[in-house]
Amino acid sequence: QVQLVESGGGLVQPGGSLRLSCAAFGTIFSINTMGWYRQAPGKERELVALITSDGSTNRADSVQGRFTISRDNAMNTAYLQMNSLKPEDTAVYYCNAERVCTKYGCRAYWGKGTLVTVSS
Repeated sequence: QVQLVESGGGLVQPGGSLRLSCAAFGTIFSINTMGWYRQAPGKERELVALITSDGSTNRADSVQGRFTISRDNAMNTAYLQMNSLKPEDTAVYYCNAERVCTKYGCRAYWGKGTLVTVSS
């Protein structure tokens, strides 16, 4: 079985920074695209950023120039560096691995989420 474990959330003032981590645990053969999504209270879950196994990235317009996604393939870990945080970035942030392959086959996985609160 595979688990995605997020960490790094918390309370930060507007203009501050946080770095989220998402580690995939298990006997993993490969992971293709990893991504970060977020869900604010009363809103639908939305894409924040994606990164492929070869390092290509994509980000939502709302976080361009402020958030950076990266990954360490050897550690099966993805990161989200969040700078210049705004109150509207407040949400539960979820990690997703689009296709994780193990000896049992390939499927997608989600983490349980980490709360980011931007407030003074």
